[in-house]
Amino acid sequence: GNPIEIATIVVWSVTDSAEAMFEVDDYESYVTIQSESALRNLASSYSYDPQNEDSSDIALRSHPQQISEKLKEEIQERLGKAGLTVHESKISHLAYAQEIASAMLQRQQATAIIAARSKIVEGAVGMVEMALERLESKGVVELDEERKAMMVSNLLVVLCGDKNAQPIVNSGSLY
Repeated sequence: GNPIEIATIVVWSVTDSAEAMFEVDDYESYVTIQSESALRNLASSYSYDPQNEDSSDIALRSHPQQISEKLKEEIQERLGKAGLTVHESKISHLAYAQEIASAMLQRQQATAIIAARSKIVEGAVGMVEMALERLESKGVVELDEERKAMMVSNLLVVLCGDKNAQPIVNSGSLY
């Protein structure tokens, strides 16, 4: 549903000159019109990006070979009856339209940040679990539930934070 800019390169030749001359008035114009029509149809049939990172859905940006093949087939279907053969077809330009490009870039950046943060949190939780298990198994210290919660909180802040942690040394009693 978002406007995009898209262009294609089509390599073609006349393989039946009689059909090319008698079936259409101007075969060069016919190639241009039919190629544009096939490209518009293709662009409206596939999404710009896959719906999610793990998706195997074919999308314009993520599957250039499959899209090029489908485009070639569709153009060939349209041009075949005019004695023309398509040798190659591929998308040469694909971008969001100017009016929404910056908003879509922000969306892509936000998605990347969320994915990175998710990995960081996943790793941090694993490290916290490992730290608690090792402290218990080696008998280094026994922590009540409140102290465990405080330690988990502190470790997650340190491991998930953007900046380096600034240590605070407590010289008094914890109680």
